[in-house]
Amino acid sequence: MRAIWKGAVSFGLVSIAVKLYSATEEKDIRFHQVHRADGGRIRYKRTCQVCGEEVSYDDIAKGYDLGGGELVILTDEDFADLPLTSSRAIDVLEFVPAEQVDPILYNKAYFLEPESTATKPYVLLRDALTDSERVAIVKVALRQREQLATLRVREGVLLLNTMLWPDEIRRPEFGFLDEDLKVRPPELAMASSLIDSMAGEFQPDAFTDDYRAALQEVIDAKVEGREVVAPEEAEEAPAAAVDLMAALKASVERARSARGEQPAASGGAGQPTPISAARSAQKKAAEKKAAKAPAKKTAAKKAAPDRAEPAKKATPKKAAGAEKKTPAKKTAAKKTTRKSA
Repeated sequence: MRAIWKGAVSFGLVSIAVKLYSATEEKDIRFHQVHRADGGRIRYKRTCQVCGEEVSYDDIAKGYDLGGGELVILTDEDFADLPLTSSRAIDVLEFVPAEQVDPILYNKAYFLEPESTATKPYVLLRDALTDSERVAIVKVALRQREQLATLRVREGVLLLNTMLWPDEIRRPEFGFLDEDLKVRPPELAMASSLIDSMAGEFQPDAFTDDYRAALQEVIDAKVEGREVVAPEEAEEAPAAAVDLMAALKASVERARSARGEQPAASGGAGQPTPISAARSAQKKAAEKKAAKAPAKKTAAKKAAPDRAEPAKKATPKKAAGAEKKTPAKKTAAKKTTRKSA
């Protein structure tokens, strides 16, 4: 890789000399415009619309359109006088939780490599960012433009992500946002079931650019003089769904089939649906949880049906108590008679 920028990360009173490298590259296949008859490259001339003469790069300036055909012309000297205070520095402004940065703001990514004399402070900042679980909000000037960016750690390297400014994010102004649309609970449950059936762990390497691969095959065939084999036709997009629930059910079955799972049998009143299957799974989970409950709770549950028995035996106990009390009264009566005698 070739460094595209050199400067320093300003971290408080610490300065870390770094080199900047592009962290990404586009793999798109590029073409030149050529003359179909002889393959000659098509060239474009930079001509002036007013005088019609060809203009060299040295005579080209930048013009800002005011509208109505009026332009303000800016030269290199005008840009040189702009106050880019961070022209050769990456100024750390603050540290924030990564989840607070909306991914829509991210633009381009760059790796930071420390200069030989700045390895230790570089590692210090890297480890501190890792321990704090935060990202650094920074300002940096790249290509004559001041940009907001973040510094975070990726695979042991500091990664600079340039960001769009908040006023560069468009606001969605769509009519349906003002409509009072209601989603029925069964539809939401079915959609959730579809999401669950298609859930997985994100593995970027599992996805490929099929169009680029097919295009490269065509180019290779042309080079080798082989017959160009047409790629497999892509599956046709399904027609617009009239019945939302039916489309969701079909989607769930399709996702199950793609995973190699047995699809639900068609027909029959007792066939499980994604909703009933989800409820059944919840019921089984609850039963499993109840089975693992402490022995005391189980014993208490077993004792519950016997609570009615003591109520039935209450009468005999009272009768027995009454029998005991009766002799006591008779004895007291006998003692009273003896005294009176």
